Amino acid sequence: MKRISGLFLVALLSGATTLGAYKLVFDDNANASSLSVAPSQAVYAKNVSYLPETGDFTAAADKAVHAVVHVTNVSYRSVPNNFFFGYGQSEPQPQVGTGSGVIITEDGYIVTNNHVVQNASELEVTLNNNKSYKAKLVGTDSNMDIALLKIETDEKLPYATFGNSDDIKVGEWVLAVGNPYNLNSTVTAGIVSAKARNLSNDGIQSFIQTDAAVNPGNSGGALVNTRGELIGINTMITSMTGSYVGYSFAVPSNITRKIIEDIMEYGNVQRGVLGVKGGELNSYASKELGVSETQGFYINDIVKGSGAEKAGLKKGDIIVDIDGRTINSFADLNNAIATKRPNDVVKVGVHRDGELVNLPVKLSKNEINTFKYNGLELQDVTSSDKKKFNINFGVKVTEINDESLMPYYDELKDGIILSIGNVKAKDVDTVSKLLSNRKPNQRLRVEMVTQNGEIVRFLI
Repeated sequence: MKRISGLFLVALLSGATTLGAYKLVFDDNANASSLSVAPSQAVYAKNVSYLPETGDFTAAADKAVHAVVHVTNVSYRSVPNNFFFGYGQSEPQPQVGTGSGVIITEDGYIVTNNHVVQNASELEVTLNNNKSYKAKLVGTDSNMDIALLKIETDEKLPYATFGNSDDIKVGEWVLAVGNPYNLNSTVTAGIVSAKARNLSNDGIQSFIQTDAAVNPGNSGGALVNTRGELIGINTMITSMTGSYVGYSFAVPSNITRKIIEDIMEYGNVQRGVLGVKGGELNSYASKELGVSETQGFYINDIVKGSGAEKAGLKKGDIIVDIDGRTINSFADLNNAIATKRPNDVVKVGVHRDGELVNLPVKLSKNEINTFKYNGLELQDVTSSDKKKFNINFGVKVTEINDESLMPYYDELKDGIILSIGNVKAKDVDTVSKLLSNRKPNQRLRVEMVTQNGEIVRFLI
């Protein structure tokens, strides 16, 4: 389970101030994918009493535990004495990590956290009935910490039904199901403490916060409502000690389902951008900006060529609602469009010169993809990078987080990877697929141009 030490800190790779967007349509008549989706809460309200009057959660727990699995990640790590030429490398040593996952289709698709399976050479999944299977990594989204696995089996598996995470309310009972400390099928109960929680200063995350006890090993497990429907994927905790002390966070099921459907259909996550930059308002910010509103998202810049610019949004506009949903913060703004895709149109309500103006904005495609691998943060090259290095493809190393690579920081930072294993590094999607399919103990030759224009080659 990811931990947050001290105050709320998030170690997830995230986009900056240009807002990303997703689309997810809840259609009770026709599903766009093979994922099981529950009817809306309004349908339940008309037909059944879904809140347990006696506090008995046994039905919800029994429905959830059979869909939650144990995930084992085996990786091999060896650090060569000479990083750039691969001389004197030590014998690879296996490292084992564990987490949880949730079966989402009867034929063996499983959702978990990206950090549970990151850098895995081997993946094994153990079901609630103790049967174990080798798993294949289908795709990941490091931004939202979601990964999709697949196991092959002839039997039909129990699976979770996706609930609508937009329907949950603060104070509503929820259950967390996972494998903390390698204890299979552990269920804890709590309430939703907050929605649309943003734990990063410039991130795109929008979490469900709950006080259901979540501990190391719960990562990738299920957060379910009292009907046993999946409304979140547990991903991190707040902690001074490394164990649960009061709050945990889950990726909402709406966002999770959108990511999974994209990976299934396109092989990667389809992201869009609204095309605005700015920040959320409060008393201090409003005073500095000279505006009377203390809630909403203040636009201080518009991305050129974006849907926001074409729709007529301006610097100084304050976004107060999207598609009828109130916007009080950046997290609200992200959550409002986090289930939409590029080319979708959202209705944006802004305060402008004392009046409410509603503008339809067509989301544009996010051209910048990012990826994390073995302590390296990678990003698609920008047009300025292409001009600077006289190239038309490549993947840029934007940050180094692995201590073993720090001696090579100056050579790696802001360098452009041109090829890996004789395969042209066209973009982040190409590189992520190549590295994700890397065989155990396989060493790959990397060709790279440093920020000084020098061509270097090394092994990873």
